[in-house]
Amino acid sequence: MAPNHLLPRSDTGKLESDVASITASIAWRWLQSDAAIRLIDIRSTQEFLFVGHPVGAAHVPYIDEPDWIPNPCFTNQVRAVLPVVAEIRVKREDPILLICRSGERSKTAGQVLLEAGVDNVFSIIDGFEGPLNKHDHRSRISGWRYDGLPWAQC
Repeated sequence: MAPNHLLPRSDTGKLESDVASITASIAWRWLQSDAAIRLIDIRSTQEFLFVGHPVGAAHVPYIDEPDWIPNPCFTNQVRAVLPVVAEIRVKREDPILLICRSGERSKTAGQVLLEAGVDNVFSIIDGFEGPLNKHDHRSRISGWRYDGLPWAQC
């Protein structure tokens, strides 16, 4: 996999990702059908706890407070929550579903995982809260909460 500075960029300058996308509703169906599939919420600790999170999601922040820099242990922490085959190696053929607030960070974090050799990574389109509507409110257009999927809040 090419380093980030060599990956293709869109007309807006954003990094084009090789990470596959999936809707929240399909992700929920997959999770219900196979216990080996992992849903990982990559948002900050504050977002995970106070905004809410999908029920059953593991929490591995990609960027977190107080410094708001990419987590240098992200890939290893993701690998730690993956199912293990015969207690000796990670079973990477099972899908890994990443969710963030709006679907952007999960693409970036997924690309990091792909570059580290973690396969079968999916970014949940529109994330937990979805895009802003014309009144600058989230969870009104799309996303995990908008779709009425199970979530919890501390």
